[in-house]
Amino acid sequence: MKNNSTAYLIWISFIVALGGFLFGYDTGVIGGTQLYFTEYFNLSTSEQGWAVSSALYGALVGALLAGYLSTKFSRKYTLILSALLFSVSAWGSGSADALTILVIYRIIGGLGVGIASMTAPMYIAEIAPAKQRGFLVSLYQLAVVFGFFIVFVATYFIGGGDNSNSSSETIQQIHHHNVTKGWRNMFWSELIPAIGFFILLFTIPHSPRWLMIKSRTAKAKKVLMKIMLIETKVDQELNEIKLSLTENKNHPKVSLFAKGMGFVLFLGIMLSVFQQITGINAILYYGAEIFSNVLGYGPEDALKQQLWLGTVNLVFTFVAIFTVDKWGRKPLLITGTVGMFIGLSVLGLSIYLQQMGIVSLIAILVFIGSFALSLGPVVWVLLSEIFPNNIRSLAMSIAVAAQWLFNGIVSYSFPVINGSKLNQVEFNGALSYFIFAAMCIATIIFVWKFIPETKGKSLEQIEKSWN
Repeated sequence: MKNNSTAYLIWISFIVALGGFLFGYDTGVIGGTQLYFTEYFNLSTSEQGWAVSSALYGALVGALLAGYLSTKFSRKYTLILSALLFSVSAWGSGSADALTILVIYRIIGGLGVGIASMTAPMYIAEIAPAKQRGFLVSLYQLAVVFGFFIVFVATYFIGGGDNSNSSSETIQQIHHHNVTKGWRNMFWSELIPAIGFFILLFTIPHSPRWLMIKSRTAKAKKVLMKIMLIETKVDQELNEIKLSLTENKNHPKVSLFAKGMGFVLFLGIMLSVFQQITGINAILYYGAEIFSNVLGYGPEDALKQQLWLGTVNLVFTFVAIFTVDKWGRKPLLITGTVGMFIGLSVLGLSIYLQQMGIVSLIAILVFIGSFALSLGPVVWVLLSEIFPNNIRSLAMSIAVAAQWLFNGIVSYSFPVINGSKLNQVEFNGALSYFIFAAMCIATIIFVWKFIPETKGKSLEQIEKSWN
């Protein structure tokens, strides 16, 4: 029976983690498609930046709405809404016949991403027993990275696969197909996991904590019985949830502007900002273009190089998950960001000196692996730890919104800076990478001076340290 309950819990978490998979898939699909729809619509650098970054502004709004929606209508129904938005966006983006239409559907997808990025990990945390919570919530983080990896595989094969031995005429035909039709198929490929996510969500229960918030104690007990099996443990869990809700109702709310809380919120916001302005999503979103235009790979072969990005990202995320509780948050952040600085500096120098090649590729992979070891997963761990209980949802929504805002700013500005006269004349195309490298230095200094080590501390101990 215990094995059955564990299997049931893992199955529920797997379904919900598909929200993370679609998060990664939807934000990653732009990396393979933008190379072709930019040519198809004959976009300027500014229009290209808008097409790529538009979904991120939708994600910002979605993240801000998720707290209200998940409380009012339940975590389950909010996730179902996100699945519907993913499906509509995938279909519409592939059907777009103008930039404006494409942007509208990308914003719809962004709403789904923002909603899922807040709701899915919260649902898993609320349904998981304490001893299994860390492992089960980590499924969501892995799903995001796995979504990136799978979309790179999908776009690679949709884009023609390995054509290294093909004639120039065949390569031209493949490229023409990708410009006219291939990018649409890349967008439509998201329909498969999106529809699957939508259907499977109807099989999961409501979060027992949400049911208790709505005073549906009997239904909450029924859900917990399927997970915990032992009635005495279920009753104990219900009593703890009820006590927590009663204390939160009667206890004066902690203000974001109370002593020390403004500083904690500042730390959370800055962690989110540094995660973005060090360049990760510029590299992931524009990876195919970087490989094609900067490093000299053919457009279709550039899709193959993105597989390296996805693989390294996935592997080093596993490393981070298994070391963050052993090495600590701060050492991982500093070590990884140093690696990011080295990777970006070598890449920038190779472009500036016009000596692109295998060293440039290795530099990009060093950057990706270092990010996956540090600013990628560790920032999410810290955001879930540093905020006091009474303001966690509000503070996290603000910090995550800042993350999406700067994601959009970086994604929009990257092609604009790359296409600028200053970049082309004075920096030979390397300016963006030098800027990102400088931001890595700022991140290292910030983490070293201001971020506390939270390894091995309870949430209450961390909360007391701010007072």
